Amino acid sequence: MAQRVVAINGTYRKGGITDQLVEEVLRAVRDRGGQTEMIHLLDEPIEFCTNCRTCTQEADAGPRGRCIHDDAMESILQRIEAADAIILASPTNFFTVTALMKRFIERLICFAYWPWTGKVPGQRTKTRNKKAVTITSTACPAFVARLMIRHPIILMNNVAKLLGARVVDTVRLGMVAQQADQRLTDRQKRRAYRAGLRLVAGT
Repeated sequence: MAQRVVAINGTYRKGGITDQLVEEVLRAVRDRGGQTEMIHLLDEPIEFCTNCRTCTQEADAGPRGRCIHDDAMESILQRIEAADAIILASPTNFFTVTALMKRFIERLICFAYWPWTGKVPGQRTKTRNKKAVTITSTACPAFVARLMIRHPIILMNNVAKLLGARVVDTVRLGMVAQQADQRLTDRQKRRAYRAGLRLVAGT
């Protein structure tokens, strides 16, 4: 059966480096007969989490609780849940993911059970039946980011686990602020394409 892969893209710039990386990963999936969808968080009406914790109170809510907001988040989560694999992608801004990605991540508290009597939140389910690729880009060299700007990837890897996925590859790309309309090199395209192949490996 063909795999379905959903990409959650936190970039502000459509057609930019992060977009190009995600497209190469998705192209590899399509070349293997998979179905793909790109969700640009920039286009989605998502409210900010208010920390009300309504979604964390029901013990028997299933894998996630219900949020007070009636917005695009419910549809996005349903598409993620229906997918076999996910991609989480964000440029690095001020040593972390973009505000678009952070807003999305904060809304994922619905996957936790955290009654007011509880000291810490607990994940509702620890099932890992999906695969994930995480992607980030940064203006500094990639080896510097690997050593000194680890937070974006650590954060997105943890988010992947929360969404029930096992991270099979991480793509870090540095030196992406050299031109206003920078394009991926052939080598960079191949690197992203390989990540896509890992998403569908064994299917």
